[in-house]
Amino acid sequence: MTTATTTPADSAAGHIDPAALVASIVPVQTRSERATSFDPADFGTPTGREVNWKLSPIDRLAPLFVDQAGPTGVMQVEVHAPAELEQLRLGHGDAPRGEHFRPEDLPSAIAWSQEAEAPLLRIPADVELTEPVVVRLTGTGGLAHAHVVIEAQPHSRGTVVLRHEGTAQHAQNVEIIVRDGADLTVVSVQNWDDDAVHASAHQARVDRDAKFTHIVVSFGGGVVRVNPSLELSGAGAEGRMYGLSFSDAGQHLESQVYLHHKGPHTVGDVLYKGALQGQGARSVWIGDVLIGPDATGTDSYEANRNLVLTDGARADSIPNLEIETGDIQGAGHASATGRFDDEQLFYLQARGIDEYEARRLVVLGFLSEIVQRIGIPELETELTAAIERELADGAAA
Repeated sequence: MTTATTTPADSAAGHIDPAALVASIVPVQTRSERATSFDPADFGTPTGREVNWKLSPIDRLAPLFVDQAGPTGVMQVEVHAPAELEQLRLGHGDAPRGEHFRPEDLPSAIAWSQEAEAPLLRIPADVELTEPVVVRLTGTGGLAHAHVVIEAQPHSRGTVVLRHEGTAQHAQNVEIIVRDGADLTVVSVQNWDDDAVHASAHQARVDRDAKFTHIVVSFGGGVVRVNPSLELSGAGAEGRMYGLSFSDAGQHLESQVYLHHKGPHTVGDVLYKGALQGQGARSVWIGDVLIGPDATGTDSYEANRNLVLTDGARADSIPNLEIETGDIQGAGHASATGRFDDEQLFYLQARGIDEYEARRLVVLGFLSEIVQRIGIPELETELTAAIERELADGAAA
């Protein structure tokens, strides 16, 4: 998609306006300048040349580019929640659906239009949930669309966990609104079967003095593309975005992360970590941070770390940072991708630890930094066990 869709107009002298010509043919490179639309017809079918699709497996994602309704019942949904949680259904035009969310690509626009009634999970004002809300989404095969709205009303506090399992071709939107003074954590776990295809757009807005933590954990699935976007709109808002992935042979796990500091004195922290093993294992991380002109006093940092365990695996990591004001506390970004450290392995083996156990300790130590930030002991234990299984499967292959 380009910055303009119209043909540049000729001047009175019959000459083409150079600025209009450039605008019509130069692809959008900056995340903040991407076009948005609720109408799928406004998005062309991705070819893989677009900046937001150039590292994605277009052929494997193709089922999500067709604007048609899928069969009913593909996704079985179970919600386990404290009694205080409010659950409603929102049609198109029913607030707060669409209060913040704007589709940035074709699957997202299709999911918006195909989801006639979006579920709303609302934590009422001044309520603190003592247990997490767990939404279990189990695919039974086929095409499925979804738009989910999560709202934390003023001065509320809670955690929502989205668990994806089974198999499906799933286009999904998650719209998140964190009102003044609220504190919300959303964890999205992708533990699909090997043939699942999942493209998800998460868009969140954090208002004045509110706190939001967003965590993406991707282990299962053939292609998983979870793109979180976080706007710190209110003064004093805080946002933390963490990610963990473990890609095996043939898997493509991707996240395009966007953190927009819009209000003054906001704080942002982004850390994604991934491990890869096996022929054709692939991970993609693109991190964009924008510190807007009114975001004075901002403190922001983003980082991505990847550990490549075997030959044949590939990790792409692209951090980007835009700063539109000179009055900030600090901003930075970092990216590192490396192979398993043979010196660490030698150090451990020299102290009587066998090679498999040494590798296990190093990988667990590398990834546990993200696991420990989830704050749900049962889920942390489960994910640690999942990492153990991934390592065992890799050793047996």
